[in-house]
Amino acid sequence: MSETREKMPEEPKQPEDIRISRTREKVERAEEENQFVTFVIGEETYGVEVLRVQEIIGMTRITHVPNAMSFMKGVINLRGSVVPVVDMRTKFGMAERDYDAFTVIIIVEVRGRMIGMIVDSVSDVVNIPVRSIQDTPHFSAKIETDFIMGIGQVEEKLVIILDVDRIMSSEEMTELDRERTA
Repeated sequence: MSETREKMPEEPKQPEDIRISRTREKVERAEEENQFVTFVIGEETYGVEVLRVQEIIGMTRITHVPNAMSFMKGVINLRGSVVPVVDMRTKFGMAERDYDAFTVIIIVEVRGRMIGMIVDSVSDVVNIPVRSIQDTPHFSAKIETDFIMGIGQVEEKLVIILDVDRIMSSEEMTELDRERTA
């Protein structure tokens, strides 16, 4: 014999139930975390959104492009695609250093194009709570910080979070496209 159960109508929610539900939603949003690939340039730790990173490769042969921007080291062949490569130390105005076994190229998507970022070393993939990411301090007109999305904290370490779409200006992207097809 099959038993038929009659559905009981739900009781309407009380105002305090709605308040608790909304508070819970706010807490869940506050606990939201983003994932970042972290890497080191000089003495600082940087991060880019993990979803923007296509892959990380060891140093490889870079083909020099004549008359390129100073931070543009050349192009690489990545499975048949020509990818411009930027030395982030030079881009950030830091002293150059020899590449070593820890130096890597992080392939990121910048405005629909693949670009390689040469960094001193890759660190880790970390989760940073959205609430712990602070806005970028604005220093002075002489220091370019538009490409910094914010500063997050992982344990005792600060991570400078980069906005990959702003690392390269529109003019620089146009120049990279010209050099890639040269």
